[in-house]
Amino acid sequence: MIKCKSNTKAVFIALYVSLICYLNQPANAKTAEYQSFSVSVTESSASPNTVAAPVILIPGLMSDGSVWQSTVDELRKNHQVHVVHIAGFAGKPAIAGPLLPVVKTELLNYIREQKLNKPVVIGHSLGGYMAFALATSAPDLIGPIVAVDGLPYLAPVFTRDAKTQVSDMQQQAAQIKLMYQQFSAEQFRSTIAQGLFIQASAGKNADQVLAMAMASDRSAVGQAMFELLTSDLRPELAKLRQPVLLLGAGGALPAESMRPAVTSLYQQQLAAAPQATLEFNWQSRHFIMLDDPQWMFNKINKFLQGAR
Repeated sequence: MIKCKSNTKAVFIALYVSLICYLNQPANAKTAEYQSFSVSVTESSASPNTVAAPVILIPGLMSDGSVWQSTVDELRKNHQVHVVHIAGFAGKPAIAGPLLPVVKTELLNYIREQKLNKPVVIGHSLGGYMAFALATSAPDLIGPIVAVDGLPYLAPVFTRDAKTQVSDMQQQAAQIKLMYQQFSAEQFRSTIAQGLFIQASAGKNADQVLAMAMASDRSAVGQAMFELLTSDLRPELAKLRQPVLLLGAGGALPAESMRPAVTSLYQQQLAAAPQATLEFNWQSRHFIMLDDPQWMFNKINKFLQGAR
């Protein structure tokens, strides 16, 4: 077995992720650059007079648009698709200071500048949180929301307590932020690898998730985790005017007996939303779009047909 120095590994991983992104980008994709993200736009293959609402796909923590490639292939049959790549994740240079508030502001600006008419926003994990943030900030600007195992408030997933408030998490969130900032590359890799079984099925899916994580900026990851743990959108969901679909992933649960409690935890997250549907996939891990894409496509297509 050949051993590489950590900096050599980091260069290789960054090149690997960049190559995946390049190979997965459709030939007709257009791109746009903002301070906190870039966007790749794929035109619909449908005839112009039948194209449905545009779709924005937002990946999660330490991920890039490659996780959405099969989703783009599916959705472009009827939609123009905008795939976001957030700064600091999967090889994209980080920005200084706050991250998610800047992403939200610039995404809203992007929607207005591109004159996107009530786009469907589909987000995974952190991207799901961002979908809720966009819609609660500008309810009249955003169309239907699909959160792929992404929640209005992350902390209750860790505490297993729906009553968890931001005030309960301030100290722990600050510690997590500092921990990520101080991680060495090997410590970071070890931490990610330990939780990989929750993220995706073993094999190429898990390898992809690990490669993206290792190409991410550790300080940016810590900043994002801090912001997710100290930002609670649950009360804001009452502002929503669009239908919401939350797709939960329960494939990593150690026992079926835990399913009712997890379902209740997710339902409580959506309690204030006027129009919300929860669907669970009990076989898939966190990256549903990698582990069980056809199940996800079926749920999304059915939801969007009903939301028209």
